[in-house]
Amino acid sequence: MAQELSGYRRALDLFERRVADVPPDGWDAPSPCAGWTALEVAGHVIGGQHLVLALATGEPEPDVTADPARFCAGDPLTAWRAARKECAAALTPAALRRPIPFGALGDLPLGDYLGGYILEPLVHTWDLARATGQPARLDPDLVHHAFATAQVVAAALRGDGRLGTALRPPRGADEQTRLLAFLGRTA
Repeated sequence: MAQELSGYRRALDLFERRVADVPPDGWDAPSPCAGWTALEVAGHVIGGQHLVLALATGEPEPDVTADPARFCAGDPLTAWRAARKECAAALTPAALRRPIPFGALGDLPLGDYLGGYILEPLVHTWDLARATGQPARLDPDLVHHAFATAQVVAAALRGDGRLGTALRPPRGADEQTRLLAFLGRTA
């Protein structure tokens, strides 16, 4: 499973670098996620680590969209690192084989789910970067993988209001710009 999780870990590393580089006065900045500040974007992704932990352990899943800032009370980087460490410790071989429900696709092993989960921290890395004036260029390999995942899950996410309408990317746009447009974001 280590190889299968390498993209997941790289996406988390990229997010961590953006969290670490948010200036102290940048957390209140509006983000590309309608109605959310940079802090709320960070809290949502930190909450995502709590969600993965719950999936790994069979505990109830937290709602990571309601008041996401609650996941990063105090210092967001410290909260991120603590949540990531706790989640990583729970990703044992047995946990990675654990079947979890994945909508119309049925049950998937958690390890397979995490392969597609790259989309979540990756796009929010971009959101956080844009909100706080940081470089927003993402890893092209992760973008490629995330775009494939987005095409599988977008209809369900749009159906329940968790994803905006796809936008038309500019002619000749690179894959990152096309992914962002597909997710309703203007690069």
